[in-house]
Amino acid sequence: MSTRALPRVVACFDKFRLTAHAPELCRVVADVAWENNWDAVVMPMADGGEGTLEALHANGGVLQTTTVTGPLGQPVDAVWLLRGRTAFIEMARASGLALVGGPEGNRALDAATTYGTGQLLNAALAAGVKRIVVALGGSATTDGGLGALEAMAPLARFRGTELLVACDVETMFVDAAASFGPQKGASPAQVALLRGRLEQLADRYLDERGVDVRLVPGGGAAGGLSGALASLGARTTSGFRFVADEAGLADAIAGATLVITGEGRLDEESFNGKVVGGVCEIARSAGVPVAVITGAVDPDVVIPADLRSTLTNIISLTEMFGPGRAWTEPLSCIRESVPSLLR
Repeated sequence: MSTRALPRVVACFDKFRLTAHAPELCRVVADVAWENNWDAVVMPMADGGEGTLEALHANGGVLQTTTVTGPLGQPVDAVWLLRGRTAFIEMARASGLALVGGPEGNRALDAATTYGTGQLLNAALAAGVKRIVVALGGSATTDGGLGALEAMAPLARFRGTELLVACDVETMFVDAAASFGPQKGASPAQVALLRGRLEQLADRYLDERGVDVRLVPGGGAAGGLSGALASLGARTTSGFRFVADEAGLADAIAGATLVITGEGRLDEESFNGKVVGGVCEIARSAGVPVAVITGAVDPDVVIPADLRSTLTNIISLTEMFGPGRAWTEPLSCIRESVPSLLR
């Protein structure tokens, strides 16, 4: 007697910033699926920014904690992930804007440093790893990665270690000041000073290591930390693609009935290296429909033409449940909204 296979949903959310973590969002969808006689696969996602460590930890490894220098010099207990001979570091855990209370609490020009991130790379090296993956995003810094390199000295220790930078931006090294400085609390005058400092650092890195970080795509990620690590031989990769490949997302989506993904706000950037757009592209190749559940939808968002037949449903929790409940109870809102997608 043959048994009919259950329909299968792949739950692969990014975080809802400040309201819910990706793993718990995915678990809610899976719980509802199982209650409705569906099979479910849970795969929390990230794009290389905040939340990347949580998504990677879902695939195994042991969390480590190292006390480092925070972005403004305060001690911070920063978590990183050890899996075999690979270390995964989320720079925001050591040098993130959230650690200083946002742009209002930051000192973007005279203090914000990546020194603590460099200390995490030291801890990983001391653990005997051969590969270090650094996820960039959510930084408080525009120091061109100088703080990290100073902490990592002598840099020759890292010659036998593969360095990989995961990020979701293509901003060039000296453009980091104008692109990200304002959101880190820098005034227009400070942005100009930061750009000048990055120009000087680019010259210095070229003189010291023979790498012109001005030419590195994405070298401006995390205020230039990407470029600094590139001067040591680090490779840059798409943050989303890296997390998706580590999780085996394409294999999970192949043969699924439905994919449900989402993030806190659906806007134009969602389809520019972020999780939602990346998931839709993988699902399109597999011929599997995608539903997006998001906290809110930007009224000006335009779904790319090649993804419109794949992205079959968009649920805005703000529109369905009101902004108050969508903000304070996103998990219960999602629990109530998923059954309609499974019918």
